Amino acid sequence: MLIYSMKPDHDGGVAIVDSDSQELVLAYEAEKDSFPRYSVFNPVNMLEAAGRLDRMPDVFAVSGWGKPTLAPNNSIGAGYDGVSGDHRESRWASVFGQRIRVFSSTHALSHIWSSYGMSPYEQGEPCYALVWEGALGDFYEIDSQLDVHHLGQVMKAPGNKYSFLYSLADPASALPRGHVRYSDPGKLMALCGYGESGTPTAEEWDLIDALLEHPSFLDLAKDDLRDSRYHDIGLRSPAFTRLARRFSDELFHRFERFARANLTKGYPLLVSGGCGLNCDWNSAWRSSGLFEDVFVPPCVNDTGSAIGTAVDAMRHFTGKAKISWDVYRGQEFVDDTPDMPDVVVHDLDLAEVADFLARDHVVAWANGRCEIGPRALGNRSLLAAPFSRDMTTRLNKIKNREDFRPIAPICLEEDVERHFVWRGPSPHMLYFQAVRDPGLEAVTHVDGTTRVQTVRADQNPLIHGLLTRFRDRTGTGVLCNTSLNYHGSGFINRTSDLYEYCKRYGVDAFVYQGRFCRFR
Repeated sequence: MLIYSMKPDHDGGVAIVDSDSQELVLAYEAEKDSFPRYSVFNPVNMLEAAGRLDRMPDVFAVSGWGKPTLAPNNSIGAGYDGVSGDHRESRWASVFGQRIRVFSSTHALSHIWSSYGMSPYEQGEPCYALVWEGALGDFYEIDSQLDVHHLGQVMKAPGNKYSFLYSLADPASALPRGHVRYSDPGKLMALCGYGESGTPTAEEWDLIDALLEHPSFLDLAKDDLRDSRYHDIGLRSPAFTRLARRFSDELFHRFERFARANLTKGYPLLVSGGCGLNCDWNSAWRSSGLFEDVFVPPCVNDTGSAIGTAVDAMRHFTGKAKISWDVYRGQEFVDDTPDMPDVVVHDLDLAEVADFLARDHVVAWANGRCEIGPRALGNRSLLAAPFSRDMTTRLNKIKNREDFRPIAPICLEEDVERHFVWRGPSPHMLYFQAVRDPGLEAVTHVDGTTRVQTVRADQNPLIHGLLTRFRDRTGTGVLCNTSLNYHGSGFINRTSDLYEYCKRYGVDAFVYQGRFCRFR
């Protein structure tokens, strides 16, 4: 059975799953190929993903969503929330003149089944599932029969409340009621590194409680808090960075307290929803001692929803709920062969690139298929030497990012304990680690931590080979790794954009499809 699953609205896209092989064939995300970040599902996705297939799918699946209206028919597909059997739809429909199954289940279920289907646990092993994102903040249990039980809601809209705090302090933010900027949570996570944990002051408690206990984010506006000390206080204000740290800590602690009281069986925890991109919280779950294990997929936010709905459809029709996958199941690179008269093209020699990087050059690296999810994991990356704070500044300038944003490292898995306080793999850049090596200034945040990606040869042979040769050249198998994209756009995915990007922002060289390209 071939399942073609679509996710509407922001972070939209397509997932294709073959239930016979239980394989994720493709995860095609709307923002990739330099479309705007957080793009909605668009006709290009529909046609290009369909072009990968040699036959009509057996099932079209739609991730449930809601229309931005209070009309009675405000649901798209099965709608947004709910996990019972009533929160799924299955019917026959005519598509291009063929009779096809159409399936839909809720957005909440898309998160649960994405994390379950991609997890390393055997089907039937009971798990807890945490869905925390813009709207939902709930725990669930998946039993051995694949039935989902709602254990309780900790709070509504944790992700939107986290995002709102950044906007509150930002003088450049003037968002209308009930709106957020999807890029703000990652920025607030970076600012938390400048803050100090501790017991909040009475003034801090007042704002923390007011936001975390607010019943509905949709009726909250920044100007409702214009009398607050923190309204437009400035993002780098010490008072705000301290508040941000303590707000973040308290948000997590409310979920942790619920888990300690109600999740007592020791099952593995599946984390899903956009809050799963917060490495501090992921690290805290991992070290909490509450769970046998913790799994966070690389597409933990809504970029994984089409996958989750495909898994749920497969479970509904076949009883199978596990898929094989790797992180490089996204779009294939497009060589649209632009004219590049000022570029010298060589066959890719990893030792040559490693030497080039060791001399403090920046290389745009685009090989193979795109990563799934929002983080560059070695196939759409800007790479650079990790030794100088000046490199952090240069990379943030290339990417047109705030100067407080950290740069992440990519590291040989076999060397990770030498450079970071970490043991074993961390292949998807979803946890924080303390930095052991004082020489890694470019990838060390102000609080002494970083967000490392580890690599083995079987995961990404070219990147592993490059890191090995960089270690041969410098003694360190670590590089800076940040996403290869225009500001406000998804990953670059074609030669013309790659060439234009490097010329526009002063990137020294680029690699694509086995070629090393340097400017004359």
